[in-house]
Amino acid sequence: MDIVVKGRKTEVPERFRKHVADKLKLEKIQKLDGKVISLDVEVSKEHNPRQADRCDRVEITVRSRGPVIRAEASAADPYAALDLATAKLDARMRKEHDKRHNRRGSGRISAAEVVDHVPEAAQLNGDGSLGAEEPEAVPTKKVGPLEVQGEGPLIVREKTHVADPMSLDQALYEMELVGHDFYLFIDSETKEPSVVYRRHAYDYGVIHLTTDPMVGEASPSAAEAGGALGG
Repeated sequence: MDIVVKGRKTEVPERFRKHVADKLKLEKIQKLDGKVISLDVEVSKEHNPRQADRCDRVEITVRSRGPVIRAEASAADPYAALDLATAKLDARMRKEHDKRHNRRGSGRISAAEVVDHVPEAAQLNGDGSLGAEEPEAVPTKKVGPLEVQGEGPLIVREKTHVADPMSLDQALYEMELVGHDFYLFIDSETKEPSVVYRRHAYDYGVIHLTTDPMVGEASPSAAEAGGALGG
């Protein structure tokens, strides 16, 4: 596995690339997570003079078979930003490593580890039969630089994630792990989609979605009105 260093709206000097390789010890990272697939470092620069104390930003992303772990930091120079981001990454990876170790000790496995323990599970179709299920082809057409799937609507980007129901505390933990300001999850109590998000300082908010029981029920008055109009 190699470390990929790239710049966004800035050039990354060779000296800094070598410093990244020295700072991010691959042996140490692989010891904390032996299933790491890629390690990306993105460097960007803010040219606003008012933000001179945090003009350089470094974002480190570790992708493995488990959850994506991301750490980012800003400082007056890229080397200081890298030090801060590396410290955050190390703390988050250790936290995930300890959690994974404790879970294995209790005999539980995560959804990401099911394929390792039960390989046949990945080969089951929706009806329970074995074999790969061919996805139905959706016609696409170009609209300028974008693609429209089917008759629309316009889809710029679409992602589908498999999610196990979890508690609110677990959702907050996962949000902190990836360093995002929000996290979408399935509430283990209500079995409905919910979102936790960061508010001011250390405050958090949560949005719960519930199904409207009135949806799908035909209104008698509406049906009568439609019949009158149709006549």
